[in-house]
Amino acid sequence: MSDMITADLVDLDLSADTKEAAARALAERMVALGRVTDLDGFLADVAAREAQMPTGLDGGIGIPHCRSEHVTEPTLAFGRSAAGIDFGAADGPADLIFLIAAPAGADDAHLTILSSLARQLMNAEFTDALRSAGDAAAAAALIRGDKPAAAGSEDSAAASGAASADAAAGKTAPAPGASVEDASAPASGAPSADEPDERPFRIVAVTSCPTGIAHTYMAAESLENAGRAAGIEVVVETQGSAGFTRLDPAVIAAADGVIFAHDVPVREKERFAGKPTVDVGVKAGINRPGELITEVRGKAERGEVTSGSAPSTPVERAGESGEGYGTKLRKWLMSGVSYMVPFVAAGGLLIALGFAIGGYKIKSAPSVMDHFVWTQTDSWAALMFQIGAVAFGFLVPVLAGYIAYGMADRPGLVPGFVGGMIASTISAGFLGGLVAGLLAGGVVLAIQKVNIPPVLRGIMPVVVIPLISSAIVGFLMFVVVGKPIASAQKGMTDWLNGLSGSNALLLGALLGLMMCFDLGGPVNKVAYTFATAGIAVSSPSDSAMKIMAAVMAAGMVPPLAMALATTVRGKLFTETERENGKAAWVLGASFISEGAIPFAAADPLRVIPSSMVGGAITGSLSMAFGATLRAPHGGIFVVPLIGNAFLYLIAIAVGVCVTTTLVVVLKGMRKPAPGAAGPGTVDDTATATTEAKQPVAA
Repeated sequence: MSDMITADLVDLDLSADTKEAAARALAERMVALGRVTDLDGFLADVAAREAQMPTGLDGGIGIPHCRSEHVTEPTLAFGRSAAGIDFGAADGPADLIFLIAAPAGADDAHLTILSSLARQLMNAEFTDALRSAGDAAAAAALIRGDKPAAAGSEDSAAASGAASADAAAGKTAPAPGASVEDASAPASGAPSADEPDERPFRIVAVTSCPTGIAHTYMAAESLENAGRAAGIEVVVETQGSAGFTRLDPAVIAAADGVIFAHDVPVREKERFAGKPTVDVGVKAGINRPGELITEVRGKAERGEVTSGSAPSTPVERAGESGEGYGTKLRKWLMSGVSYMVPFVAAGGLLIALGFAIGGYKIKSAPSVMDHFVWTQTDSWAALMFQIGAVAFGFLVPVLAGYIAYGMADRPGLVPGFVGGMIASTISAGFLGGLVAGLLAGGVVLAIQKVNIPPVLRGIMPVVVIPLISSAIVGFLMFVVVGKPIASAQKGMTDWLNGLSGSNALLLGALLGLMMCFDLGGPVNKVAYTFATAGIAVSSPSDSAMKIMAAVMAAGMVPPLAMALATTVRGKLFTETERENGKAAWVLGASFISEGAIPFAAADPLRVIPSSMVGGAITGSLSMAFGATLRAPHGGIFVVPLIGNAFLYLIAIAVGVCVTTTLVVVLKGMRKPAPGAAGPGTVDDTATATTEAKQPVAA
């Protein structure tokens, strides 16, 4: 730990009043020491991690942390706030803030040390000692676990108190100069000297979080401590960034119950099948371990064993326990879309290449199985078109299958794919795929709630669940909901085909706004999926191809505009943003909206509205010019496939110029406060959206 935190990385009088300002203040210390190379880029990574789940913990602790390519070596900065800063903890603001920075490829040894610090934060006397530390050097030494410089001093007593607390908790006290890692070796599962002869209740647990640095190990420590206090054996498998050591199968077999405290999927979850299980978010493992232990004991006493290893889903694992149904529904749908997009890109580009080589008549070419001449260009064009058409044929089944997967994990895949294929067969299209996926996931979840005799559990996932769920979903799609959905899909298609004049312009503007609103977030994905679904047929309508053209044009505007703005008014941007602007030329031209993310994350109040205005104008002009596009991706590289290509490029240029002008004007009007760091201040960053860090669907 000695090389990870020094007195220069400690601020005992942190004056920040927001979590963004606190992160910036501590990160600036890392920059000054050369531990972070790009302040704004690193803070964007911190904000993206914070958006996944608040990092505030009960007890007045905030632990913002992330892995970032802008970090040169694992680093820890500590700040102490007299007023407290809101990090989203249920019990109020945090006065102890730890900013943990790990490189994208941090080695296991450093990550293990960081995980040990996370365990120490569950020690009340350790945090009390930090609150009473008199100077930065003493606080840094306490965090490192250094030998006190002067016996009998206040800081020495504080460090000794922390060590005593470790011993009281059943951990080995650190030797002089030892790191926190040495002080936090778990003792759970080891019987004490005065343990009664009666066999104690045994629990195995798995903890994990998205970053795998802090919450993973804090939850483990909290569960172990609660188990010791209750006289229960708790053995935890931490699935963190440094990898994980699998629990001994004999330990799992002997366990009476299982606790999953996680926000990412449990690896090799089938090892825990057939036991009473409590499945919650990782923060529940930190904040209420006693309740979880009581809950799993109650399930064991009642014999509540489900057919699978736990009644959880990928969506429930991806967020805090207790999320609203609307949030879960959005995640289910996005799960399906994220798996569908690669099929869209591959199939669409192959079809586009087929058209580019053989012209639009190639869609009527005979099967290459019957006619393929190696030396004929048309044969190769037909081959590409037909491969692309097959890839496009998977769109609806994949969408439905992975919506069901998001709801019910792997058991949802079979009925989801079956329902999606039925939707394609009956011409229910994209809407049918959505409904089929939701139905399949719901049916599987219902089946999993049924208590199954132990003798049947082995065949449930491979025979019973696929059989019953596919039969039910197939019946519902063919007999009950399929026909109404197919009629609705046809009505929507007819409406789009009939769009003209002002209606088409309004639709283009709306799609442009959606593409530029969150740069790859849910709203952007809805617009992109809507467009690609329209061309995911062998003979898309003219209106569908106009919609696809408008969506791609609008999606190219933000990065191209940021690139142009950094070129014409570079003084308004930081050096890092000017460098990002050079890359944004290529990214924008390729229809990769990630090029605008650094700008939106640093200055969302100016960049995002400006992008939306330019995107809306571009989308509307594209529709007005009648531009069409058969490929779902490609940017300027598919211009030869665009109908009315010259006017299409004019529409993009107009939108780029509008967005550039607005950004330059708005940034020029800004009056930085004295001492401000320049463009991309803390106040702007505070409002960065969650989606600003997500990759664009397109």
